Amino acid sequence: MAGRREKLRRVGIIPEYRGFTPDGLASGDAIEMTVDELEVLRLCDLEGLNQEAVAQHMGIARATVTAICSRAHRKVANALVNGRAIIIEGGNIAYSPITTTTAAWPAKEVDTMRVATTYDNGNIFMHFGRSEQFKIYDIQDGKVLNEQVVGTGGTGHGALAGLLANGGVDTLICGGIGGGAINALAQAGITVYAGAQGSCDACVEALIAGTLAQTGEATCDCHGYEHTHDHGESCGCHGHHDHNGHEGCDCH
Repeated sequence: MAGRREKLRRVGIIPEYRGFTPDGLASGDAIEMTVDELEVLRLCDLEGLNQEAVAQHMGIARATVTAICSRAHRKVANALVNGRAIIIEGGNIAYSPITTTTAAWPAKEVDTMRVATTYDNGNIFMHFGRSEQFKIYDIQDGKVLNEQVVGTGGTGHGALAGLLANGGVDTLICGGIGGGAINALAQAGITVYAGAQGSCDACVEALIAGTLAQTGEATCDCHGYEHTHDHGESCGCHGHHDHNGHEGCDCH
């Protein structure tokens, strides 16, 4: 008789940081932590929820939460005490974006495309997960109908995908972004143009003109490796850039 299928664990945030390494040479094989194990740590230890509340959030039994939490704590302790790297991937999960308020965002008109850019004083902010503002543009028939700078309300990292989705965003233009964030945005149905630089307005103009290079790949490897930086003054809209990191990445 076939075994019972394991129940999917609902995860509110897809991790942007997919790995951590000790200061110096890692000892032994890397420790594999699943995304649902990280989610339990986030909810229990960072958000301070009790295990009953965590079970309700993730759609699993409280006993399962207890087992996952104990296993995750041992893995973190092993990494910290024995100097082993942690790789975060896998797990029997279903992505369920955190519900965030977008009350300050304008209503999206019918038959328009909403584009969001990470925003810092008129320019693309270079680290998606630390964005405090977005500039949103509503576009119809190749013309910008409305544009407005909106705040994130303190939302960060993986939860930003839910914020943008709730705000009706179809396309994101950004600088540095991790692979986990790209996965979260893709699951929210948002197209990503990463590796952009310079003026937000110029990048949106390039998108409308069809000259903005679409990069749906991570441009910020947040694994603890040393980054090199290559910045330009103009919008990086016409091709891929050789970025291992970006100003403001602060991945460590």
